[in-house]
Amino acid sequence: MPFGYLVAITLFTWCTLVALAPVRRPAPLAHLSFFSAVLFNELPFVAFLLLVVTIASNVGHSGLDSAAAWAGGVGLTVVVVLGLALIALRELQTGPAVERAMGDGLGADWRTDIDEKLAARLRRRLPYMRILFAPVFFRRKDVERIADIRYGDAGKWNLLDVYRPRSRPPSAPVLIHLHGGAFATGRKNREARPLLYRLASQGWVCISANYRLGRATRFPEHVIDAKRVIAWVREHGSEHGADPAMIFVAGTSAGAHIAAIAALTPNDPAFQPDFEGMETSVAAAVLLSGYYGPLGRTRLPSAPEAYRRADAPPFLVAHGQLDVLVPADRARHFVDRLRAKSSNPVVYAELPGALHSFDLFHSIRFEHVVDGIEAFAAWVRSRPLEAANLR
Repeated sequence: MPFGYLVAITLFTWCTLVALAPVRRPAPLAHLSFFSAVLFNELPFVAFLLLVVTIASNVGHSGLDSAAAWAGGVGLTVVVVLGLALIALRELQTGPAVERAMGDGLGADWRTDIDEKLAARLRRRLPYMRILFAPVFFRRKDVERIADIRYGDAGKWNLLDVYRPRSRPPSAPVLIHLHGGAFATGRKNREARPLLYRLASQGWVCISANYRLGRATRFPEHVIDAKRVIAWVREHGSEHGADPAMIFVAGTSAGAHIAAIAALTPNDPAFQPDFEGMETSVAAAVLLSGYYGPLGRTRLPSAPEAYRRADAPPFLVAHGQLDVLVPADRARHFVDRLRAKSSNPVVYAELPGALHSFDLFHSIRFEHVVDGIEAFAAWVRSRPLEAANLR
């Protein structure tokens, strides 16, 4: 039993076990657990391939000859293989979970409410070849990315990227995505790229934006930046083929917090200094792995639920069942509070076995979520303008 293999299989075992049952406390160990598990939990097939390569590279190497070392190495290998199989099975449960969530939020017959032309464009099966062989490659030939467009005066923090179809169809719906990073780190080209490229290839104009970060940034400056992005789309989106009357706002983790408040505060001058007259309402909001709590002592309420309103746009909220950074019960609380106030649907999909930041790769899990988002958007787009809460 090569010593190097024993070390490697021990590391594989740790990553597999914390993917199956992540550590929740103390906080530093929970963070270590998350970062150790995210690749294995989202891409178990890649992890299995790495295991095979590790085994193959150690064949014939000398090392520990004791029976205990051999038994330990073989035993841990079996644990990893069985664990990865269980992780893959949990990922396969995402599709039914999203489907149930859509039925619960939109009604049992929600698919019949979608316009026939939009329904015909919905994907029927997952891109398994991409998932298995290119899970970290996102570019598509039919999509072009225009990077680093300035939308405000805060330097690199006020830059956005536009993803648009090369065919440039007119009047394209718009998705604005805001990245995560605990309001301190992150960048616009990290999360949700499978979603951005997928929608852009289907005729959308997608925007991923930076916003102000760091200790010098205070609430509501993050939200003000999000509002500036919406205002930029209203003013310049048509240059890229966008329909400024059909804007969806989305976000991951901290970005979901910002997107939620932006969606719940249309045209609120408190979040639009110097551009109070700009239209900032949106058609719907999509929140992934969101944080929905307060941000400490702030001049204005900083928790999204403080801005609940009866005419809130439709929401789709997706959260990992095993998220240790933002536990799922906090997402459920936000959804329950929003549902109690809003007259529009709130779809909540709790993803079996998912951790935080499940939107990094072309995984079985996130591709099912992408399909759910696209179907949700088609449902929203099929409603009359007044019902969609558009102005």
